[in-house]
Amino acid sequence: KVQTNTPTPTFPDKKDLIGTDMDMDITRTLLLSLPDRCQGLEFDAITPDENGNTFFFKGSHAWKGFHGPAQPFSEFFKGLESHHVHHVDAAFRRHDEENKDDHDHVYIFLDDKVFSFYNSTLEDGYPKPMQEDFDGVPTHLDAAVECPKGECMTDSVLFFKGQDVHIYDISTKTVKTKTWPHLPACTSAFRWLEHYYCFHGNNFTRFHPVTGEVSPGYPKDARNYFMKCPDFGHGGNGRVPKCNEVKLDAITTDDSGKTYLFSGPLYMRLDTHRDGLHSFPITRAWKEVTNGVDAVFSYTDKIYLIKGDLVYIYKSGAHYTLIADYPKSLRGELGVEGQVDAAFVCPNEHTVHVIQGGRIRDVDLTATPRVIQRDLPLPLVGIDASLCGADGVKIFKGSHYYHYESTRTLSTARIAPEPLPIIPALMGCDDSQ
Repeated sequence: KVQTNTPTPTFPDKKDLIGTDMDMDITRTLLLSLPDRCQGLEFDAITPDENGNTFFFKGSHAWKGFHGPAQPFSEFFKGLESHHVHHVDAAFRRHDEENKDDHDHVYIFLDDKVFSFYNSTLEDGYPKPMQEDFDGVPTHLDAAVECPKGECMTDSVLFFKGQDVHIYDISTKTVKTKTWPHLPACTSAFRWLEHYYCFHGNNFTRFHPVTGEVSPGYPKDARNYFMKCPDFGHGGNGRVPKCNEVKLDAITTDDSGKTYLFSGPLYMRLDTHRDGLHSFPITRAWKEVTNGVDAVFSYTDKIYLIKGDLVYIYKSGAHYTLIADYPKSLRGELGVEGQVDAAFVCPNEHTVHVIQGGRIRDVDLTATPRVIQRDLPLPLVGIDASLCGADGVKIFKGSHYYHYESTRTLSTARIAPEPLPIIPALMGCDDSQ
């Protein structure tokens, strides 16, 4: 990897930069010495940490997250400065749930050395020669990225050098080498929301981690997607909502544990907090659903999206696929008519509970034809969304929710319980005042 090293500037104390024109000139010089990723940089490495913060490395600097200025990377990874590290070759966050001592640790590579960090602190015994931790992996790497089991055959790390990809099996500590000439030479690599990206120049290319197959429509400019820059962007300029502003249209968890929140034209994955929480247009995953949703529920390996008097059913998988001949009418599919406010299916059950106004209506999904089997009043009206899990049923209304131990408790209650506020741990919202 060709390095363009930027010397780490020495930052005077703020009190020493006050009062004169010379002080202002020094401050201006310090700011100008910082690299600006919006100018179109080639990153040396990209990695998330154990908290889901993403770091972009260039020279002796790094950016934390998708916006904000660069800082010396020693501010984030304590210990690098004592080893006179002025750039890095590659970095990744290790996925190794069977070995909790290493899981979520960040590994940083330079030449033939490896550094291991947890909680921003260099671990005892590091740096080490690479061969002690990653025997068979070449030195002087270009890029590295984690690949958990299910996305790769086993928990693995992909190490890039030139056109070669060295696939390190974390369990067996063996290496297999492939050549992917159709993939650009990666100077950094990044796994984000279960997709894989090779960064080259100021562009990035999405690829399959097993075959190296490049997705259509690439390369793309990183400034439009992975950072906030003036005059760049692809419409994803939304902010994290305040918790007291949250209003859901629907929420569901599918059989694989993926939890989706829907609000207006956007959806968010709540189970991907290790990569940060990000909203996307609903049409990104369910392209036929163009006007938001009224209710959503999951059943077996399918997800049902209700909008108006139509039901869209998608088969789960790496990508959601609309089942042939859908959408169909709400009445024909579920035996229900009228506006649906919310719907949910509890784990390992076959009944969808449909909430309309102040009533809850039960439909057996194994029956043919499907008809309403039970119709009961609720102690609440104006419900926005509902979710059933191992901890009971949550009913969402505005920026609050109501918790019930079971569907039976919900359907037989005559008085609503005390409303609970939606908090960041539940929805990834901002609770600052």
